[in-house]
Amino acid sequence: MRGVFLDYRSIDPGDLDRSGLASALAAWDWHAGTTPEQVSERIADAEVIVSNKVPLPADVLAGAARLRLVCIAATGTDKVDLAAARQLGIQVSNVTAYATPSVVQHVFALALALSTSLLKYQRDVINGTWQAQKQFCLLDHPISELAGKTMGILGYGELGKGVAVVARAFGMKVLLARRPGGGPDDRIPLHELLPRVDVLTLHLPLAENTRMLIGGAELSMMKPSALLINTARGGIVAEHALAEALRSGEIGGAGVDVLALEPPADDTPLLAGDVPNLILTPHTAWASRESRQRLLDEIALNIRAFAEGEARNSVL
Repeated sequence: MRGVFLDYRSIDPGDLDRSGLASALAAWDWHAGTTPEQVSERIADAEVIVSNKVPLPADVLAGAARLRLVCIAATGTDKVDLAAARQLGIQVSNVTAYATPSVVQHVFALALALSTSLLKYQRDVINGTWQAQKQFCLLDHPISELAGKTMGILGYGELGKGVAVVARAFGMKVLLARRPGGGPDDRIPLHELLPRVDVLTLHLPLAENTRMLIGGAELSMMKPSALLINTARGGIVAEHALAEALRSGEIGGAGVDVLALEPPADDTPLLAGDVPNLILTPHTAWASRESRQRLLDEIALNIRAFAEGEARNSVL
């Protein structure tokens, strides 16, 4: 079988071993990236497609006459028209749980940096403020502990459960929010949970019932000291509302790894230079080297299983 990897550079900047994936098929076409206009030509003769974020709509899938398997190099399936794939008899497989350690540590990297004013103190060292002091330490910015605080988790799947384990290890109380559309009765409706948490962390997929789930009204329910951490999807949070909530002091801070448009435009609200107490990272929570290597290896296993007639990690 012949495979095409449409956006390999989004997984591997040059630090991974791709030999396992390469040997999973007899022939490969490797593309660092692919624009929507290039997709149809590149997959015309492919039997297997691997794509991280390149959209695969119905007309593109229908035009690939030999296509038998789409491997999503991620967990989310929103870039592939699943209904069309099912109708065309194309198997779609994804990868789950590969990035849990990476995402969990990023959640706490953001929460800890905000709680300790880490970046502000680092800037004070660089600009000479510490050196000019008459006492041994600086106490110009607030420092708080996670111990004894309450973490609210919205989305209690693989990632949410991983975050909960570490939160409890820090001595935090964990509250679980009820997902939009229902959920277990022991979980707390969002409007009741928001006023109670010191840290809210999001681990939901982007869907119609989660789009703009956290907007101005929701942010206004949170404590003025509360932190919002989003390593899920950018469209879950209303970016204008978050920027204004931080400017007004309605919440204490935010750690954001994802935006509605990626890469962002210059006029993205959270890129404005006057938004305080915000740490913005470029969608790297998932991207430890170990995580990305697991992802490649899992894709290879999906392809090998398909070749043997097994529907491994099939999402259809």
